[in-house]
Amino acid sequence: MTDVTPADADPPDVVDRDDGATIAYHRTPGKSPGVIFLTGFLSDMTGGKALALEAFCRSRGQAYLRFDYFGHGASSGAFTDGTIGRWAEDTVFVLDRLTEGPQVLVGSSLGGWIMLLAALARPQRVAGLLGIAAAPDFTEDLIPHELSGEQKAVLERDGVVYLESPYDPEPTPVTRTLLEDGARHLVLRREMPLDCPVRLIHGMRDPDVPWQTSLRLARMIRSADVELTLVKDGEHRLSEDADLERLCGVLDALLRDLESPAT
Repeated sequence: MTDVTPADADPPDVVDRDDGATIAYHRTPGKSPGVIFLTGFLSDMTGGKALALEAFCRSRGQAYLRFDYFGHGASSGAFTDGTIGRWAEDTVFVLDRLTEGPQVLVGSSLGGWIMLLAALARPQRVAGLLGIAAAPDFTEDLIPHELSGEQKAVLERDGVVYLESPYDPEPTPVTRTLLEDGARHLVLRREMPLDCPVRLIHGMRDPDVPWQTSLRLARMIRSADVELTLVKDGEHRLSEDADLERLCGVLDALLRDLESPAT
């Protein structure tokens, strides 16, 4: 596998949104279809999967874009002011402003939800989807069921509750606004009119997002070209070397399918 630089050698570029917010990004020129990576909840574009995919796309000569949503990484804004709708808007914005032609959206966890919303908003621009432990509708189907009675009371009283995270020494803030906004962007309640090829990878030992979520997602997408890879020993992040090799292999096969003339 191509070596992955542990951190960015160059500072990101920045693009301004109309409301004055700034989105930080790294863009690699290359052939079509381009690849856009969508990060997870409280993650950013300097993570292992983002960098591994960049190295893979560079070696393949593929156009590639990674960026930070509002309130994430090097982009402006406070994380606690972010919502599902806002992050989906950021994604559609960079799709429109920073890319040309068909794109493959690769979404990790939260990014798996965001890629679906972006594809529904711009179906003519999205050539394919690749979800990694995709977590659509997690604000409705997962978080509320994990909160204790005391935590629900704190959320109602303060508008935010802080949850312990196995991935970060700092607790994760969950806002009432995030949950209320998420309810307006649910995608698993009806068939999604998406006809592009879709690839999903999910670990069967994922403690955060059950692998059955990806199975449900596969059923709710209209496209007949949907493949789900289950990793028996895989956990949520799927960021070990073998996981990154698998991810790049699935993306490579998807790109080859897209590059092959229809028969």
